[in-house]
Amino acid sequence: MDNRLLYSKLESLPEHMRAEVADFIDFLVTKAQKNRERPQQQKVPKFGSAKGMFKMRDDFDEPLEDFKEYT
Repeated sequence: MDNRLLYSKLESLPEHMRAEVADFIDFLVTKAQKNRERPQQQKVPKFGSAKGMFKMRDDFDEPLEDFKEYT
């Protein structure tokens, strides 16, 4: 977003609302600084953590009937 557009929108607000916008900007700056200081840690899945979540059917390797005409 263009800074001029933001400024024109800010100018159209009453003074008490401009103060709220300034407070919100301060909040966003603080939030951005915290995110830079503490990078997001990615969780590394542990081997076997999904055990039991998926079940293979007994006929998994059998040919599908939909493809019979191609064999």
